[in-house]
Amino acid sequence: EGVQALRISTSKYTGDILVLNNEGCGKNYKAGLSIWNIDNPLKPVKLSENIGDFTTSDSPNRPHDANQIHSVFAWDAGDKAYAVIVDDDEAKDIDILDITDPKKPVLVRELNAVEDFPLSADRANGAEVFLHDMVVKQMGSKFFMLLSYWDAGWLVLDVTNPAAPIYIGDSDYPFPDALIEKYLGLNLSAEGNGHQAEWSFNNQYILGTDEDFSPFRAKFAITSGPNIGEYTAGEFGFTKQIAFTLPDGQLNGPTIFGGYGCNDDVADIPAPPTVSAGEEKILVLSRGPVQDPGYNYEACTFDDKIQNAGLAGYDAVIIANHHVGSNAGVDPDAAFCGSGGVNTIMAVCIGHRSHHLLFNTVPDYTVPYPSPGSEPAIGSIGARVAFTTTFDGWGYVRLLNASTLQEIGRYAIPEAFDKSKASGFGALSVHEVATDPSSNTAYLSYYSGGFRAIKFGPTGITETGGYLDPKGNDFWGVEMWTHPATGKKYILASDLDSGLWIFRTK
Repeated sequence: EGVQALRISTSKYTGDILVLNNEGCGKNYKAGLSIWNIDNPLKPVKLSENIGDFTTSDSPNRPHDANQIHSVFAWDAGDKAYAVIVDDDEAKDIDILDITDPKKPVLVRELNAVEDFPLSADRANGAEVFLHDMVVKQMGSKFFMLLSYWDAGWLVLDVTNPAAPIYIGDSDYPFPDALIEKYLGLNLSAEGNGHQAEWSFNNQYILGTDEDFSPFRAKFAITSGPNIGEYTAGEFGFTKQIAFTLPDGQLNGPTIFGGYGCNDDVADIPAPPTVSAGEEKILVLSRGPVQDPGYNYEACTFDDKIQNAGLAGYDAVIIANHHVGSNAGVDPDAAFCGSGGVNTIMAVCIGHRSHHLLFNTVPDYTVPYPSPGSEPAIGSIGARVAFTTTFDGWGYVRLLNASTLQEIGRYAIPEAFDKSKASGFGALSVHEVATDPSSNTAYLSYYSGGFRAIKFGPTGITETGGYLDPKGNDFWGVEMWTHPATGKKYILASDLDSGLWIFRTK
């Protein structure tokens, strides 16, 4: 997710560098931040590799490896240079490093927005709060960091002194969600998923993207046992959809716990229980493992869990959030349905508290996980559940006043609110935004919705153009580049299927 080229000129180093994040995988797991000298792009030279926060490891197999990071952003602050990374392995997910000497990066501060700042308690649907992406921009003599904090929206910090960031403010998602109300006539909260954002060229506006892969909103109830009631949930957008799979539009039946459901412990998944007519066989799995000393392998993907549940004979899988995802209990009902591609069965996500209530065990959010573990025993039969869903559209773009952090506009492609395109047309969510360096213009990568151009201002957002290949696109990244000699502007867009596309402004 995070790859950036920039020039730094510090007291220790001058040159062009490339910073990138590493997401570990398998037996050769390596994570953290890497920095390369790219003065000669044809012959890059490694300066440092797999650097970051070493304070927490989520597996006894790699106690001396840096934590996994999802994204990185670096900036030159004069005599010094810094990088901020997304720490995937612990609740303190904002890690700031001094890279003044890029051969010897040093961690100078780690933070968690919920714990360290007066972050608004308001949450969008799902209530999952974590850092996903960030940018830093110099404004006058100060440096400001804009953080995309998922269901908490966007957060601004003064990082002129990166070792002691100062809270400036954070945004709230309006209720009801204006476009859900406009297109669907529903009085619902925003889906959230604040994924990425940039300031406008003059710093008057912020454009933020909500990456929402699930066009349906799940309603979840425990229907038997001592904890009957409704709880927070979501539906994975890439799996079989409840609304299109089940004639009665309801996923219901008894539950059984299967552990993590990864390839390393797939043999632990119990056989499906007998169900009555009109019910489905439902397996409950935990997200992770992350910071669980009882398991000596890395967290597996949602795809692995869903595929293994289907191969074991289940109709659907519930994936419960882990301790880190609940912010160590600060957000016990936070539910996270991530990305993937396996669509063999139905899949939904719930919070960690609901996970315990299903099996009538005492909720525990200790990080790391306690030993012996506090989770239900594998094979435990849980309460009956019922899930229904409501179409609420895909993710879209929000325009904020940068001074007040209030939402003043929004934009979505019409197809995002067309229920007939909720399945079989690819993801119709926005992914990222790139703002023009000299005007209130921006460009969007919109997955299967193509490439879009917009203008924005005090009255909102207007689409001015776009591109969608006749054979389809799957645009993921987008960035602006100005030719240093001619001044011409180009937009670079990465397509997950066909590679790099280059567009030119008129």
